[in-house]
Amino acid sequence: MTSGPKATTSRSEEVVRKHRDFLWPAVTNYYREPLVADHASMQHVWDVEGNKYLDFFGGILTIGVGHCNPKVTTKIKAQVDQLQHTSTLFPNEAIVALAEKLAQITPGKLQKSFFSNSGSEANEAAILLARMAGASYDVIALRHGYSGSSTLTKSVTAQAAWRRGGVVSQGIAHAVNPYCYRCPLHLKYPDCGVACANDVENLIQTGTSGSVAAFLAEPIQGVGGFITPPPEYFKIVYRIVKNYGGLFISDEVQTGFGRTGRKWFGIEQWEVVPDVITCAKSMANGVPVGATITTAELADKFQGLTISTFGGNPVTSVAARAVIEVIEEENLLENTHVVGGYFRKKLDELQEKYPLIGDVRGIGMMQAIELVRDRQTKEPAPAETTELMERARANGLLIGRGGLYSNVIRMAPPMNISKADVDEGIRLLDRSLGEVQRK
Repeated sequence: MTSGPKATTSRSEEVVRKHRDFLWPAVTNYYREPLVADHASMQHVWDVEGNKYLDFFGGILTIGVGHCNPKVTTKIKAQVDQLQHTSTLFPNEAIVALAEKLAQITPGKLQKSFFSNSGSEANEAAILLARMAGASYDVIALRHGYSGSSTLTKSVTAQAAWRRGGVVSQGIAHAVNPYCYRCPLHLKYPDCGVACANDVENLIQTGTSGSVAAFLAEPIQGVGGFITPPPEYFKIVYRIVKNYGGLFISDEVQTGFGRTGRKWFGIEQWEVVPDVITCAKSMANGVPVGATITTAELADKFQGLTISTFGGNPVTSVAARAVIEVIEEENLLENTHVVGGYFRKKLDELQEKYPLIGDVRGIGMMQAIELVRDRQTKEPAPAETTELMERARANGLLIGRGGLYSNVIRMAPPMNISKADVDEGIRLLDRSLGEVQRK
């Protein structure tokens, strides 16, 4: 049984003090008293005081197959002792084995990979390639999206808090997003005819040069609050983008590697085959990684030379390959679908119990609840969201937050959890929601 935290001791206080003294203040932490993690195993994390937590956020959707999974870490340790680094200047067996496996699990004819260190770099490489591959410079992205922290990916991002610092948005246009709960067009699905998708064509005609290099989107918007498009959305957008000469880039940094269940990549849930897939996070279960995967034809159109000092190094490549093996051997694509569906059912039941929950959304092990002060007005409840996170932590459950209004609880447990883990997580969330509602 998960135990509640004990009183904070000087050990945590000392770490937090040094964090404040020596790290940039922009490096934000969760909680009023930040949690200082000490060790972890599979679905659980312990802090330096020995308090145990059920982790339903996994380092922002990064722990896909469990913390310190021995099937992954043993191979990492062995590779560290054999060959730790070469850079992309030297081929090695680990990087080609990973690239070959990615070519097997990606949809369509995506078979060429470029490895980097993060989702930001993966998205940047995809945009650069798109601009090199065609005659247009213009890129379409979605409002509420998050694409990274580099200057280019900040310009593609469409949330003010993540765009500060002199972002140059030349050649970037943002379409309204398929946020059905808060429809930007004030319509109601399905009577709307998915008008948000057709707005992409209007944006191309009015906000670009009339042709586009690419459309880039997360299948489910991560930082945006797990906004999940209706089933027709991406097929409509795909046709529009192709009609105007663009590439379709699927940002799978959060949805990739089985997170949505039964499929390796989130965009497959919408039955679309993209021209480029970008991924990171759970790809290597916590080892820094980024990958940009495309067709052989498009890869040939990258102009000039490129290099990544640490991208696809032997340790990273072995870790990512091991993650794929675990997913295959333990049939986690199916487990994510089944247990994720069970998780969703339990969240729907909580929505019936608590008026604070305005919306439940997501797919597989990527589920969210949006908190509102009034279901009629849908007034966001950011303060209550903050308090729910605090109460959940106090009760032994780790969850995340997101959304433009900071009122969405994001949950993404490891894909190998069981229904019993879901029951425990729901019990703790139920208790925490009750404590917030009584305040």
